[in-house]
Amino acid sequence: MENVLGLLRIRVRRGINLAVRDTVSSDPYVVISMGEQKLKTCVVKSNCNPEWNDELTLSIKDPDVPMILTVHDKDTFTVDDNMGKAEIDIKPYLECLKKGLQNLPTGTKIDRVHPNRKNCLADESCIIWNNGKIVQDMVLRLRDVECGEVEVQIEWIDLPGSRGLQS
Repeated sequence: MENVLGLLRIRVRRGINLAVRDTVSSDPYVVISMGEQKLKTCVVKSNCNPEWNDELTLSIKDPDVPMILTVHDKDTFTVDDNMGKAEIDIKPYLECLKKGLQNLPTGTKIDRVHPNRKNCLADESCIIWNNGKIVQDMVLRLRDVECGEVEVQIEWIDLPGSRGLQS
């Protein structure tokens, strides 16, 4: 527990225009991995615009370890097909958390992260104060694939007995 900084809840909301890997569609699911941790959403059958709305929670020990989101097509008789991947950069979000902000009006934009060559953002991403918590919504453009984006939201969860973010 003393190695853990806290928990990060990742809401995997939906896929947008994902690649076709079966005859006319795909059966997509998302895997989020960070170091030795690997979590998976449910499979959505025959849908290139799936709505997962799954919540996955990772324990964060080292924010410098890359967090990778990969999309796969579930196959019954063969190895699941790759449908692209993206890196989730949590550093701008963690910097906002370290500011120790409190009691802001719901909807207050704390920071904006712009797409660039180093991140996988498809569009500007806002870090927002929402009902007493700081969240970041992101639309991630998938790499190593012809098309597709995944919409996620991240939220920090303080863990009693953990090191916490304050250095």
